[in-house]
Amino acid sequence: MPASSPALTVRGVPGVPEVGPGDDLGALLVDALTAAGLDLRAGDCLAVSSKVVSKARGLTWEGERGEAVTAQTRRVVAERRGLTGVTRVVEAAAGPVMAAAGVDASNTGPGGQVLLLPPDPDAEAASLRDALRVAAGLPGDAALAVVLTDTAGRPWRAGLTDFALGAAGLSVLEDLRGGTDHDGRPLLVTARALADEVAAAADLVKGKADGVPAALVRGLPSEWLTVGADGARTLVRTGPGDWFALGHAEAVREALGVASGSAASDAVGIRSVAPEPLADRVGRVLALALHDVEDGSADVALGPDTAEVVLAAPDPFDAGRLVVRVQVAARSEDLYGVVVSRGADGTTVRLRDR
Repeated sequence: MPASSPALTVRGVPGVPEVGPGDDLGALLVDALTAAGLDLRAGDCLAVSSKVVSKARGLTWEGERGEAVTAQTRRVVAERRGLTGVTRVVEAAAGPVMAAAGVDASNTGPGGQVLLLPPDPDAEAASLRDALRVAAGLPGDAALAVVLTDTAGRPWRAGLTDFALGAAGLSVLEDLRGGTDHDGRPLLVTARALADEVAAAADLVKGKADGVPAALVRGLPSEWLTVGADGARTLVRTGPGDWFALGHAEAVREALGVASGSAASDAVGIRSVAPEPLADRVGRVLALALHDVEDGSADVALGPDTAEVVLAAPDPFDAGRLVVRVQVAARSEDLYGVVVSRGADGTTVRLRDR
């Protein structure tokens, strides 16, 4: 054990007034720090909610929230129907993959406006860092880090947590590959998302409903505060590194010609987040399968646990395609499709749960 461990402190910054378009956010934050008996020093990191940056930049949307989500979406990863409409997990224009492209209607101010994420969060973090240096009277080359935070869910984990939407002056990733662990074993895949760890730690003192939009993080290792460090956008997995570019249901639907977020997807129908009757699930399977077989037909006989579907098409090739498409489409609803008979009237496929 080392003789002493590094001390890290995380302090919430209360007293920041409601931020409006054109406000000098750096000055507001430094004033709030001073009022709280805190100061901003070289070597510090300030974690700031992206909401107040969006407010200062006037990044509001005047139309419907759904229109804003569409405008801020690069691609749809997954979509589900809920009580209040369809929720889509998307690659946002701001960079990360998250629900509703980060378009937010909570904690957005008394006007109840819908806020958009900054289009270039790393650039906003760098700009805010410059403003903080000026407001705090720090030299222009003082080591200072800024992390813009936002909140999102994560695959395979319940609940939400804060992550680094943008960063400046901080090494966002500590690549430990090529080193060794405490026991001397080689590290082959370990890389720490430092900026995300800072964002999550800061959220413990910021909270979601306390009106504390920033936290002062002091005691980070000096080697983490680097000039010209890569921004938080580099933490987003894209291209070949993205193993989960689509949800499992969406991957099947797209393979059958129905892209998530499209009019065709709406026409076929979107799965619910809640359990659904077999009839609804079978209906979407058939709508998806028939999407590219215009002259095909499907007659359904529903049982308590299975559905018998007679498939037919005038052209034998289309008839065969329709059977295969139903079997593939069934996987988008976690169903199995098994051919049980063939006759003059068509091919019967039985659909059942896994």
